[in-house]
Amino acid sequence: MSLLPVAKAQARLFAFASRLPAETVPVAQSVGRWLAQDVAALRDQPWADLSAMDGYAVRAAEYPGPWRVVGESAAGVANLEPLGQGDALRIFTGAPLPPGADTILIQENAARDGDLLTASADPLPAGRHIRTAASDFARDALLLKAGTRVGPAQIALAVLAGHGALPVRRRPTVALLSTGNELVPPGAPAPAGHLPSSNAPMLAAMLVGLPCDVIDIGIVPDDLDAMVAALERAAQADIIVSTGGASVGDHDLVKPAFVQAGGSLDFWKIKMRPGKPLMAGRLNDALFLGLPGNPVSAFVTGTLFLLPLVRHMSGATNPLPPMGEALLAGPLPAIGDRDDYLRAWRSPDGLVSVTSQDSAATAAMAAADCLILRPAGSPAAGPGDRVAVLPLP
Repeated sequence: MSLLPVAKAQARLFAFASRLPAETVPVAQSVGRWLAQDVAALRDQPWADLSAMDGYAVRAAEYPGPWRVVGESAAGVANLEPLGQGDALRIFTGAPLPPGADTILIQENAARDGDLLTASADPLPAGRHIRTAASDFARDALLLKAGTRVGPAQIALAVLAGHGALPVRRRPTVALLSTGNELVPPGAPAPAGHLPSSNAPMLAAMLVGLPCDVIDIGIVPDDLDAMVAALERAAQADIIVSTGGASVGDHDLVKPAFVQAGGSLDFWKIKMRPGKPLMAGRLNDALFLGLPGNPVSAFVTGTLFLLPLVRHMSGATNPLPPMGEALLAGPLPAIGDRDDYLRAWRSPDGLVSVTSQDSAATAAMAAADCLILRPAGSPAAGPGDRVAVLPLP
């Protein structure tokens, strides 16, 4: 297979990755998830004309008074008697206006002697300090579109609109496999020739902010039968992610194991650096991503493919990380025939490339807070030049 451009690979991934089914959950369980359907208002908000201030409900035409205070209105009351000529009603913020009242005389501008009320400020126009009925939204109004991510503001809006539950996409399950005879579990002794398995913990941490459930299948040795068995176990998940063994060496067994397990490969090898040997396909009903074993490459490809895949299957309308522009603080070399994703950090003077772009430089990776995208064939760039940048999770 020829090298596939990143954008085309992402588009193909989304094309064969179906969105997960919808389910209706209590609003508290919908936080961070994407709506599967439009959400419309079940009620008017406000439900009636309400006072926006503490004061008195009066008729503007009767300014400056005097008025006779005949009662009060507080939040939670309803079915008030109409306001008579020359009458005023003591009113509090959020309380409904009685029929016939059309303005609020705030208490700072009111002079009261017993039940006698007069205005002590400039003329009072109709409609002042009133939140009119349905001015926020009206019943049946479209409030939230399908594909909207539910956050605190969306929760408040939905609840005020009368909803106690929301239609969202089911949470995907992601199964993580780490491959390699050299790997040992995190925290275990790593004698010469061995390496702590860092990819699964890193990818699980990257997924924390997304609505998904993570299963760590564990470390799989470089053995074809063991890898086939691990892939078959992982196929119960919605997304299978393996790290390592995705290249073309004698011990890179992910591709043959994937095929032997019944998988169908859609693409392999991406026109990018780092992360070229990424592969994607389907195993039964699960989506499969074979990421490079190098932590830096797995981090970059996880940012560009795994996280967007989870967002897409969860119902996001814009699953890709947001791309922006920023100024460089230092020089960058010309780029060859693959898109280069440079780890960098934002300084007061602009973007600074980390000290090492080697795909094994995890210490430098940890210092980065963004990726600089240098498309294939880009000429050398210098301080003050604008470059494409995307945030890191």
